[in-house]
Amino acid sequence: MENMTTHIVDLFQPSQQIVSAASLTLGLPQPPRAFYRHGWQSWSLTAWTDPVRELPVMKPEIFHSRQTDPVYAKHPHPNGSWLGAVEMEDGKIIFLGALGLEAHVSLRENQLQGWYESGSGEWFVARGNELEVFEQYASLLGERFGKATSKPAPRVWCSWYSFYKEINEKKIQNVLRDLGDLPFDVVQIDDGWQVAPGDWIPNAKFPSGMDSLAASIRATGRKAGLWMAPLAIGEKSGIFKEHPDWLLQGWNGKPVSAGFEWGGDTFALDVTNPQAADWLANTIRTAVNWGYDYLKLDFLYAGALPGKRHVDMPREAAYRHALEIMRRAAGDAYLLVCGSPIIPSLGLCDAMRVGPDVANLWDSRLYSYLLYNQTTPGMKNGIRTTLNRLWLKSLVHVDPDVAFFHESKSLTAEQRQLFQDLTEICGFKATSDLPSLWAETERERVRAWLTNRQESARVDRTRFTVGGRSVDFSPAMDLPPRPGGFALIERAIVSWFGEQLWALQLWDWLLRTNPTKTKEDGGE
Repeated sequence: MENMTTHIVDLFQPSQQIVSAASLTLGLPQPPRAFYRHGWQSWSLTAWTDPVRELPVMKPEIFHSRQTDPVYAKHPHPNGSWLGAVEMEDGKIIFLGALGLEAHVSLRENQLQGWYESGSGEWFVARGNELEVFEQYASLLGERFGKATSKPAPRVWCSWYSFYKEINEKKIQNVLRDLGDLPFDVVQIDDGWQVAPGDWIPNAKFPSGMDSLAASIRATGRKAGLWMAPLAIGEKSGIFKEHPDWLLQGWNGKPVSAGFEWGGDTFALDVTNPQAADWLANTIRTAVNWGYDYLKLDFLYAGALPGKRHVDMPREAAYRHALEIMRRAAGDAYLLVCGSPIIPSLGLCDAMRVGPDVANLWDSRLYSYLLYNQTTPGMKNGIRTTLNRLWLKSLVHVDPDVAFFHESKSLTAEQRQLFQDLTEICGFKATSDLPSLWAETERERVRAWLTNRQESARVDRTRFTVGGRSVDFSPAMDLPPRPGGFALIERAIVSWFGEQLWALQLWDWLLRTNPTKTKEDGGE
């Protein structure tokens, strides 16, 4: 960083250039009004932010490895992965974007700085209209990594927000019955079917096997979808116990943590190990052979975490190698990647989650304000980051997560409609509502949403037209104020508990032992 090569780039003639350099610095003609920070993976915050002060460090820090790029989680200046832009007083932007992997951009005073973690690469430098510059950048990425799939985006029912991990064979069979003739293309089974992350075989809640369930889904005329997290290895799995040499290692000789999940620590599969690579390919082929031709591959950031690999290679190149293995093993199956590093995934997947989980709530004071963590589930967080990544739409199907239709106390009708409009703009439609709970009017609203494609157009950063209506996403775009006063004490207390493994395990146990069950969802 300190020894960057300074390239004198004329930002006016021509208005765009491609520069080859390991690192470079652009001197800005004047202080900018805002900085565009681009998050590392699906859930990581992407937004226009303060150009002077970096955001507060997100808490708890134990989640840095699973929510942001841990290498830059405490970077002192406004920064982002691969690309960055500044908005100037005339409304135009100055843009700096890498055309390769393992790159980062930071704004330091009146300088926009970019660097590759190792070696050198190409940079796209431009000044101009925001939407046009991002479109040009996407085109260049498409030339280097690959463009959008030719397959149409499917209409998906997903089990996650109805049941979370409390799924079983009976509940899914009930959903198939209750969906009736609604025109969903895919019914996707989410987390909760597997023995453990790393042991991708059905648990006791699916006694007939996953192939039998896939056949039941396909019998309704729909494709069968399955959730997996093949690069995340749980500490309770057989892989963790029997093949520790398959895991990404830290420089201290211990496995690198991929974050707390599934009631314990998780670790990253090192696919540069040939045996681990063979296991990964076989895991994906097995799911496809069961009858699942739609795969949601989650927690993929684990493959790009920093550490010591069996074969020395840059971390994002290692992740892309893993995704190439999964793409080949999946054949023609539709791949949706989630929790995935953005640029390294291009050209190897059909769809990509481009924001955090939405959950059935608008926002959380605890997470968004006190912990200053906008990667956590919430509809506001999901809309903000998804909208700021719409420039990816020419490269991949952009998945904003699920829309909600069933009336609830946690979301207003206006908030639910706003997200439904977002799905129209993205062109990717999924819901996780329990179909047995839909009132007849809600069910018909779902049918119309699935059947009718409304044309949309972008007016500016936050305003669109959808089906001839004006839609403004401004209510979801702002960031909360920095915690101050008594909130700083609250932040310290909550953060401390969030860093304690025993507290996380207790919270996970409470969620697992007190699930919400209803007669409609198959509970007793």
